Amino acid sequence: MSTFFYSIIGGISYGMVLFLLSAGVSIVFGLMNVVNLAHGMLFMLAAYAGIAVMQAVGSFWLGLVVAVFSAGIVGLIIERGFLRTLYSKQLSQILVCFGFIYIITNLTLWAYGPVPKVLTVPAAFTNSVPIGAYQLSYYRIAIIVVGLVLCGVLYWAQERTKVGAIIRAGMEKPEMVYTLGINLMAVNVGAFFVGSCLSGLAGFLGTGIIGGVTHVTGESVVFLAIAVCIVGGVGSVQGALTGALLIAVLNSLAKTYYPPLAQYMMYILMALVIMVRPSGIVGKK
Repeated sequence: MSTFFYSIIGGISYGMVLFLLSAGVSIVFGLMNVVNLAHGMLFMLAAYAGIAVMQAVGSFWLGLVVAVFSAGIVGLIIERGFLRTLYSKQLSQILVCFGFIYIITNLTLWAYGPVPKVLTVPAAFTNSVPIGAYQLSYYRIAIIVVGLVLCGVLYWAQERTKVGAIIRAGMEKPEMVYTLGINLMAVNVGAFFVGSCLSGLAGFLGTGIIGGVTHVTGESVVFLAIAVCIVGGVGSVQGALTGALLIAVLNSLAKTYYPPLAQYMMYILMALVIMVRPSGIVGKK
């Protein structure tokens, strides 16, 4: 029983990292119709930047702030400099993003080398809670709490605020929003920045769970984000959370009880969702 419970909790903590990573992809695609395949690069760059600052000044919290805002700034540069003229032109978006993937991957390989960079967890989070024969670290518990809090904030902003109403309307009828005199472009830029910052937060905090960051991390995590959007559905916080938790928990259970299945679990889940509900579990038809 303790093994099952530990697998569930471990999967939820990893799922929160996937949620923070994919929430921006889901909202940006639903609102702006932009397939941002460079999103994983923000995850990777934030991890490198945060770890570098933390090692230089010895402050985990300063590294966290730098990681979040560096991802947000780089995301704005990509959107304002290259993607803003390519809305609804998905093939062109993909080509531009692949260019960024290769450029940033090679730059990080040149700057940091192939050896993984590992996050040093603050001493306050190094202790753990015993679960049977296992130990659940305070760090994983903290990530779960952070993910749940941010999920609640994002859901409230989406469903209970004026900006959230504009975002929802922009996903359904952008022409009508413009007709009402609302500057949807400013909302788009803000949503892109917030999504990029969330990716940076996931990159910095998630490094302590995934075992480190390398120059190929960005390529691998972007496909995880896309898988989350396919399973949960695009355009909503609840869709990102649903897809992230399902993928992470099922993957964790597979690793515990039948490891050979773990690497295929995400693809099996995607195939089943596409066959039964192509718009995603929470996505609109």
